[in-house]
Amino acid sequence: MNSFVYDIPVKVYFGPGQLCHLGEELSKYGKRVLLTYGGGSIKRMGLYDEVIAEIKKAGLEVFELSGIEPNPRIDSVRRGAQICKDEHIDVLLAVGGGSTLDATKWMAAGACVEHDAWDFFSKWAPVEKALPIVTILTLSATGSEMDSGGVISNPETQDKIGRIARPLLPKASFLDPTNTFTVSPYQTACGAADMISHILEVYFNMDKDLYMLDCFMEGLLKTIIKYAPIAMQQPDNYEARANLMWASSWAINGFINGGRCQAWSCHPMEHELSAIYDITHGLGLAILTPRWMEYCLDQNNVSRYVQFAINVFGVNADMDLMSVAREGINRLSQFLFGTLGLKSTFTEVGIKAEDFPVMARKSCGGGVLEGFKPLRQDDIEKIFQMCL
Repeated sequence: MNSFVYDIPVKVYFGPGQLCHLGEELSKYGKRVLLTYGGGSIKRMGLYDEVIAEIKKAGLEVFELSGIEPNPRIDSVRRGAQICKDEHIDVLLAVGGGSTLDATKWMAAGACVEHDAWDFFSKWAPVEKALPIVTILTLSATGSEMDSGGVISNPETQDKIGRIARPLLPKASFLDPTNTFTVSPYQTACGAADMISHILEVYFNMDKDLYMLDCFMEGLLKTIIKYAPIAMQQPDNYEARANLMWASSWAINGFINGGRCQAWSCHPMEHELSAIYDITHGLGLAILTPRWMEYCLDQNNVSRYVQFAINVFGVNADMDLMSVAREGINRLSQFLFGTLGLKSTFTEVGIKAEDFPVMARKSCGGGVLEGFKPLRQDDIEKIFQMCL
């Protein structure tokens, strides 16, 4: 196995009643706070009033930016960065799901530079510093509360690009599962699919690594498979919501990577889908993932599929290896499209074959997507065809 460094200095307050610490965390970084959120659900659920009360109790001045979109837009990032500059913001507080958190991270970075925020993605401008960020999570999915990544869309160029940079790590994150009680069954399902994809992008790797990390990933997958349906049927089931929330964070905070250094596959492909069609990220991943697994399966990597099928879904090990592997893929498909009820084809969500060439080319950068199995443009187009 490869050597590695693991260092995630994010302070997590987990569980109900932890917002009493919000003021002290924000106060570490200054007096002027930019509060960011999405479409207003935090007001309907009462979380907004609670947050404002804690900010005021700490004697801090608050400024607001609302309306951050799903698949957050670069224009929102630009607006936030400008507010930070104009109002001399000291710390940003993101309240919401992954979209709000991702956009806020890049506002924090954009506030520290003179160039346009899109240069971070179009020109790969360096991210040398960012204003401090604190998060309050309301949707279990992306893991942005405990990682240094963020994905931003630019509708003008039809690009959706993700990037990681250490200055974007939140200083503290508040994870209260009761704040996810109002998440719809559909968004709960999409969040579960997103978490599963985060794990499988790492799990499907032929590098020899720590056995305990394989066990950990399989445990995370089994946790999501067990509790996502419960949360969909019983939205206020605390045990289910808590397990999903903590699994979301640990699926992508770097711990499961160990010494593996493999590029991801499904996420670059999905980013092109939602860049053009603006579909829910988790839904796109759900449609893609089983087809990608099927396309990549061969005699050289079948052992990985067999381990997945047996340890995650309890597939009968007495069959031949290929049959066990394919049954594992089938069980995953049944969970995503049957149990979770997500749409299973591009046709159902309006994605057209005429866009496959450009989406495939952009997915691999016109060269090779060096993931579990190297994929060129024609390979990706074939995977897209399997999704119709």
